[in-house]
Amino acid sequence: MSSASAAITLNAGALRLGDLVHFARNPRLEVDVACERRFADGQRLVAAQVRRGRHIYGVNTGFGKLADTVIPLEQLSELQHRLVLSTAAGYGALLPDATVRLCLLLKVNALAQGYSGVRAEVVQALLQLLNRNACPCVPAKGSVGASGDLAPLAHLVAPIIGHGEVRLDGKVMPAAAALAALGMQPLRLEAKEGLALVNGTQVSTALAIEGLLAIEKVFAAALTAGALTTEAVRGSLAAFDARIHAVRRQPGQIDVAAALRRIFSGCRRIQGPRVQDPYSVRCQPQVMGACLDMIRFAAGVIEREISAVTDNPLVFAEDGDMLSGGNFHAEPIAMAADMLAIAVAEVGALSERRIALLVDQHSSRLPPFLVAESGLNTGFMVPQVTAAALASENKSLAHPASVDSLPTSANQEDHVSMATFAARRLRDMAENTRGIVAIELLAAAQGVELNGAGIEAPGLLWVQEVIRGRVPSLVHDRYFATDLRLAADLVDEDFFRDFCGKGLLPSMSAS
Repeated sequence: MSSASAAITLNAGALRLGDLVHFARNPRLEVDVACERRFADGQRLVAAQVRRGRHIYGVNTGFGKLADTVIPLEQLSELQHRLVLSTAAGYGALLPDATVRLCLLLKVNALAQGYSGVRAEVVQALLQLLNRNACPCVPAKGSVGASGDLAPLAHLVAPIIGHGEVRLDGKVMPAAAALAALGMQPLRLEAKEGLALVNGTQVSTALAIEGLLAIEKVFAAALTAGALTTEAVRGSLAAFDARIHAVRRQPGQIDVAAALRRIFSGCRRIQGPRVQDPYSVRCQPQVMGACLDMIRFAAGVIEREISAVTDNPLVFAEDGDMLSGGNFHAEPIAMAADMLAIAVAEVGALSERRIALLVDQHSSRLPPFLVAESGLNTGFMVPQVTAAALASENKSLAHPASVDSLPTSANQEDHVSMATFAARRLRDMAENTRGIVAIELLAAAQGVELNGAGIEAPGLLWVQEVIRGRVPSLVHDRYFATDLRLAADLVDEDFFRDFCGKGLLPSMSAS
């Protein structure tokens, strides 16, 4: 994306993770004028192929198992119109407006590359919705991730043909009323346009992007919380020595160990009071490093998918070809989301184990449950139970979605990716881990005040000040939910990502 005086100009096919930050800050978008020629060339090829009588899937044939049914020329527009209506069969709660806007951006980015055979008017209609903050109402459930995100994409695009519902100025209204308020007319779709609109992986990808960004935040907060716990229990820093990790040769592990060494810079303690610390402290580079490698790999897949053209068939106007393939199959996103799910579950599991360490007086050598007058006060006893509940829930959610497949369309679509659910559950998992890490931050901050030595690492003094600026020390039992909410809000900010260092996490490297 490049900045324009009044809007952001979309360089179609060149979007990166970092560009999405700029998009969020400047919601107005326009398409590069070079796209106009691509639209015209693609449309001419579609029209020429139809005139020659060639049978092209979804252009002059039925869909799915009905692909062998030939549609007369005079009904091609109606075919596309009915496809959008019949495919708008989603179910459940609506996707948040921010997610819908991201889906619109990704759909525009794909169509504007000129391989989908749609007119400029179609893309401009979607841009109008985006720029006027008119958010189609899109049910979250109903896609199996092949042929693309059919149901949610149909709900996304139905308003430009006058159907469905739109949230405009905080009110949900029929699409026809929203178009009238925006000064827009419903479009009549032409050959192939309906199929290009409902076919693709944009919803799965948008959900995966949101999950990735949320997971990056909890990863950075968990890395910091782990360091503060290490300080609270006066853990050995020898386990973070660069030589140990160099011979393992795993890049994520090497980078996490380096980040921990930076955090502990200036701390003179090498060996703690124990011969060996528990794994949740000693093996932070190995576990968090493996998670970081998975996050980075998944981010690469997602970033490529941001600019992927994933409808079918595809129009290669420069070659005079229309080719039917399977780019709509969202297996890459499904597997990437599964990797992120495993990673965020492990980040939370490790954090929960460190909380358990902190509250156990025999292991931590701290007061029972991190509070004076234990017995009268229960301190962090039940917060650790909450962390265990959240970690356990994540274990169930981490089951790979991509290994499941239910055939659809009378077995024509006999293997599907389940990418939409794979990506959608990431928000819940990241939220669970955010709660776990928030509890660890509070417990570790309490621990360093009770360990008799305080904080020896200068960098962690800053972290402690930030935490205590939000939540005071726990002198005696109080309503804990408020403390937890304030700490969770801190996790959701950019403080910990900045503290851990630019370049550690993928979206920071891409920005």
